[in-house]
Amino acid sequence: MTVMTEPATAAEDVRAAAGEAGVPAHVAIIMDGNGRWAQKRHLPRAEGHRRGVEALRRAVRAAAARGIRYLTIYSFSSENWRRPATEIADLMNLLKLFVRRDLAELHRANVRVRILGERANLKPDITALLEEAESVTRDNTGLTLVVAFNYGSRQEIVRAARRLAEEVAAGRLAPDTIDADAVAARLDLAGVPDPDLIIRTSGEQRLSNFLLWQAAYAELVFLPVLWPDFDEAAFDEALAEFARRERRYGGLTASA
Repeated sequence: MTVMTEPATAAEDVRAAAGEAGVPAHVAIIMDGNGRWAQKRHLPRAEGHRRGVEALRRAVRAAAARGIRYLTIYSFSSENWRRPATEIADLMNLLKLFVRRDLAELHRANVRVRILGERANLKPDITALLEEAESVTRDNTGLTLVVAFNYGSRQEIVRAARRLAEEVAAGRLAPDTIDADAVAARLDLAGVPDPDLIIRTSGEQRLSNFLLWQAAYAELVFLPVLWPDFDEAAFDEALAEFARRERRYGGLTASA
């Protein structure tokens, strides 16, 4: 039987690049398990989050060393505001420490930082830190580290729909021209290729409102390791699983 293919898309060049040596161009990670890691060791949850930051540093170094072009991490969801105020304060303090301590190193390593998520209701000091991370690294050409902060995928899609509606109402866009590309172009990180691989740690097997639009053709790998224990070996295990997958994007193989 002949091969069935989808129409060409702007992402195909990125997909082709991801095929080299089985390395994905874009890896996204749901960093889950900090609290359970701490609980198992009878430690405060704050210590689990602190160790989680150390795991993030390892993941960034590993991604850059393996030729991954984009690494997106789910650092703080829009639903996380429901957590106790003390835990939220700990997480905000860790964000501040990460930017202050790690931004210079990321910049030296030619890493570009981009922020994904809603900023309108954040405190000014947090917004300033996020903007600083983006502005300092804007011209870097190595790994792009996308930090999903105060992010929810449904909210992102709603914002894209609102932008489309505003353009239609203003007469700048005809409703019958709206297609998948038009929606994608109005998402928060338009121009960043969709993830090839999404990793979730801790053994949970769900996306939790993370990159729902962009995950349409992503390979999903769920690891039992809790996030603070995530290391190069765990990263390589996920990459090896990705390399074993056959990606068809809705088509059929020649032998099917």
